Amino acid sequence: MQTVSQIEEVDRSAGRAPARWADLYELTKPRMNFLVVVTTMVGYYMAARGWGDWARIVYTLIGTALTAAGSSVLNQYAERDLDGLMRRTSRRPLPAGRVRPIEALTFAVILSVSGLAILAWFVNPLTALLGAVTLALYVFAYTPAKRRTTLCTIIGAVPGAIPPMMGFTAVQNVISPAALSLFAILFLWQMPHFLAIAILYREDYARGGFRMLPVIDDGLEMTGRQIILYSLTLIPVSFVPALLGMSGAIYFVAALVLGLAFSGFAVVCARTKTHADARQLFLASILYLPALLTAMMIDKV
Repeated sequence: MQTVSQIEEVDRSAGRAPARWADLYELTKPRMNFLVVVTTMVGYYMAARGWGDWARIVYTLIGTALTAAGSSVLNQYAERDLDGLMRRTSRRPLPAGRVRPIEALTFAVILSVSGLAILAWFVNPLTALLGAVTLALYVFAYTPAKRRTTLCTIIGAVPGAIPPMMGFTAVQNVISPAALSLFAILFLWQMPHFLAIAILYREDYARGGFRMLPVIDDGLEMTGRQIILYSLTLIPVSFVPALLGMSGAIYFVAALVLGLAFSGFAVVCARTKTHADARQLFLASILYLPALLTAMMIDKV
């Protein structure tokens, strides 16, 4: 027969269960990985002649989502001590002690292996290989690079730009010029996007020992030049899907208008170097990408 204390312990354990699942879910960085799934879906749609093979679509998105989630958990496992030094990350499940490191590592391995296995078995080996490259670059290149070099943002933009290629290879089983054009758009878009974030949280990054460019660029002169360079370069690169015949004139005009508007925010941020304008650039970036991809899909040729 259970004692009162045993019953109370069972009740506490039952109450902790939903919170534990919420913490594990938080470790997967769901908002960031939503973008991964969306850009993968865009790549799939642009490569396919319709939505006929629903099973392949589902396996592609699930496999990609699980692999990306595993990468995010591994990243937080590796940076748990540094996350504890920064205000914006100190309450994450690992530095706050709500999830033990061994639990996070086990969870990450299960997610990663499951995702790659689904891609390899139900989609194709090339897509699984790209997923593995994404995971390896994010965890074993980008994660340590943040503490060593300002090039970390460039390194991190590579795995961030691979998911739409995975959507293409899931359909075509080849890395085509069209797939590379989406990779280039995502790569260039990430640079002003993440530099704006780094400006907003430069003190926090410095506290955590991360060598983001705005952390060591006291006057933000180099940061401003890079923001302008990448945003302006994004304009002609965003025309490539139209030039390749993936989309038509409507997309071309949309890419031009959106690119000029985005670059306008970038120039203002680079000139003023204020938190307010960095936030405006960040908000512009999260509006620019879905608008561009939506125009591309609507005007698919």
